[in-house]
Amino acid sequence: MSYPGYPPTGYPPFPGYPPAGQESSFPPSGQYPYPSGFPPMGGGAYPQVPSSGYPGAGGYPVPGGYPAPGGYPGAPQPGGAPSYPGVPPGQGFGVPPGGAGFSGYPQPPSQSYGGGPAQVPLPGGFPGGQMPSQYPGGQPTYPSQPATVTQGTHGTIRPAANFDAMRDAEILRKAMKGFGTDEQAIVDVVANRSNDQRQKIKAAFKTSYGKDLIKDLKSELSGNMEELILALFMPPTYYDAWSLRKAMQGAGTQERVLIEILCTRTNQEIREIVRCYESEFGRDLEKDIRSDTSGHFERLLVSMCQGNRDENQSINHQMAQEDAQRLYQAGEGRLGTDESCFNMILATRSFPQLRATMEAYSRMANRDLLSSVSREFSGYVESGLKTILQCALNRPAFFAERLYCAMKGAGTDDSTLVRIVVTRSEIDLVQIKQMFSQMYQKTLGTMIAGDTSGDYRRLLLAIVGQ
Repeated sequence: MSYPGYPPTGYPPFPGYPPAGQESSFPPSGQYPYPSGFPPMGGGAYPQVPSSGYPGAGGYPVPGGYPAPGGYPGAPQPGGAPSYPGVPPGQGFGVPPGGAGFSGYPQPPSQSYGGGPAQVPLPGGFPGGQMPSQYPGGQPTYPSQPATVTQGTHGTIRPAANFDAMRDAEILRKAMKGFGTDEQAIVDVVANRSNDQRQKIKAAFKTSYGKDLIKDLKSELSGNMEELILALFMPPTYYDAWSLRKAMQGAGTQERVLIEILCTRTNQEIREIVRCYESEFGRDLEKDIRSDTSGHFERLLVSMCQGNRDENQSINHQMAQEDAQRLYQAGEGRLGTDESCFNMILATRSFPQLRATMEAYSRMANRDLLSSVSREFSGYVESGLKTILQCALNRPAFFAERLYCAMKGAGTDDSTLVRIVVTRSEIDLVQIKQMFSQMYQKTLGTMIAGDTSGDYRRLLLAIVGQ
């Protein structure tokens, strides 16, 4: 069953996805020294979303191919689901005047950033991409913001001006010397330095005092605060490799950690992770994946850890149409599912190309591709495929959803909270915060404050800029 009037008709094609050459390089500054001589990170394209100006440059249509709660005629309002302020229930579809963008799903009256047009729809706030069963179609379309921005300009942490590694090392030494620990002094330093600067502080500490800063910190801290501090002092690629190793160590496997890292990183980042995993832990990442997973999920992760996704930012619209047809024939259009077809297309096409394919699929199948994946797959392979599509549409929204799920309900998934806040703090945490507020009608800082305590809370809030 599909949404009434979905997909919309009459809107123009999507000409303005980021052209080739506008991708950015990673890391934003400096080279990261690795714990045992691992080579520095190289360049790589990392498409992200802008902090202002919706829709983005190039004239791609207004994102938002999903209805707001109550946004189609007669839709029931699920309990507790966020609704658009000022939008009357039952407001229908229809192509807006001029035919620009997607058809008229209700829009919030004044949602914009940096003076951009008020055309940013709220995604409905259903964690995990699931919509209550009374909604036709079963789930909303993921919020879409295809664009490219400069790497490192949308993090909450930036390199400190007038940085002095020796002075910071001395501050940390005094904070840990004697009886007790001055946690606030530690927070003030680590939350206001880039990862590159933290690596220099580690080196300065050993040079000045002949001691290992990380060992000293571990002896002074414990619990979640210790995990957060240690994560902040790991070079980014090493932290990803360490997180993957930890997810596959011992009994059981943390499949969602494997998905979160391998399905969201760029080719360059994945290749560096694979090399770091081998050099630091003496193990082959692909072999570990094969021994800890199975079936179509195993094949998807093996495809991901090759780091061979097409990163050409231009779009082939004919290929998008053909891929959409192939995906339909591999899923909705047949009895059973041709999983290898989904794996091949989602593992090899560039993210802008996948966005175009999703548009073509919606027009052709009268259902969005995310919904079809949910109908055709289950378990972790479903989660992996959906993560790829969600990142193609809006990577910050994916991480906002992961953060929300880590904190909702009883208990907190602190490892996920720490990992996402730390790994995105210099990349796109500003966008993640914006999407979090739009999706859940509360700020990320407010939810962190309610779910954590003590120095751990203080450091997390300092990182997210609260």
